[in-house]
Amino acid sequence: MFARALLLSVCLLSMLPLSAPADDPTYQQGTTTFIETGVTQPDSVPTWYAPMVAKPYAPTFEILATKGTQGRYYPYTYAVTLKDMIKWHGHDCEGTTHAAAQMKLAFEILFPDGIIDRSVISGISGTGPCWSDAVAFLTGARLQYGNLGYFKNKDYNHAVLLYRTDTKVAVLATWKKGINNIPGEPVVLPGAIDWTPAVDMSKVVALKREVKNAKGNPTAYQVDLLRFYQWQHVNDILSRPLHDSYQATIVENFKWEDWVDSEKTFNRPFARSDIRLKNHPYREAPVVEME
Repeated sequence: MFARALLLSVCLLSMLPLSAPADDPTYQQGTTTFIETGVTQPDSVPTWYAPMVAKPYAPTFEILATKGTQGRYYPYTYAVTLKDMIKWHGHDCEGTTHAAAQMKLAFEILFPDGIIDRSVISGISGTGPCWSDAVAFLTGARLQYGNLGYFKNKDYNHAVLLYRTDTKVAVLATWKKGINNIPGEPVVLPGAIDWTPAVDMSKVVALKREVKNAKGNPTAYQVDLLRFYQWQHVNDILSRPLHDSYQATIVENFKWEDWVDSEKTFNRPFARSDIRLKNHPYREAPVVEME
């Protein structure tokens, strides 16, 4: 849980510029604004569809959004957990946990104050809904706005790339070699784990080739066994620090078009309106007489 910041200062908020200069953050916590964090209780109560949220290193996120479709920043963050992500995605799965953990590391670089500003993030993922749903849910990026994309290089399908548009910083995050278990997909960064997973990844890979083969006919036991392996694996990973299993790095000289599959984008994306007035000045007085 992030430490609570000071109360919102309306006077300081009113001094915020309407647009931020290139490479500068939209706001500076504690200087141009005071955002309170840790003011909503994360939903970390385990349940049948999200047992892993009780693990000591299950990621929690402090999200900053704007008020309605044409509003300023909220002065508070709200907490998001894997449980929230799973309910939105529709089921708990290995991919959602991996994507969340990867983004947790990326956010540590992009938002060192711990406040994840949904108004300044673009994201790239693989085409699998586990990863793309996780990116969309945590960042607010959408295909129709042109700030959500899919990797051009399919080797990266298990990774995420997050780009902070105000500071011009991009971070690639993925798992480390040793917990990877998607058949045919290499680990795209050099890190490897130095611990032994409870589940043998070679068994998981072999079983996935059988169960996930669209033309195959797996046995009922194989379907159940794969589910059990994935449940074991996720809970095992979240029992230790995320940096033991995942890795992230800044992408130098990042260009969106170098990474995104242009055939899976909107040719004419819609303008996003919900962030247009996020830094709009406040009234000089909270109440004025009506004419």
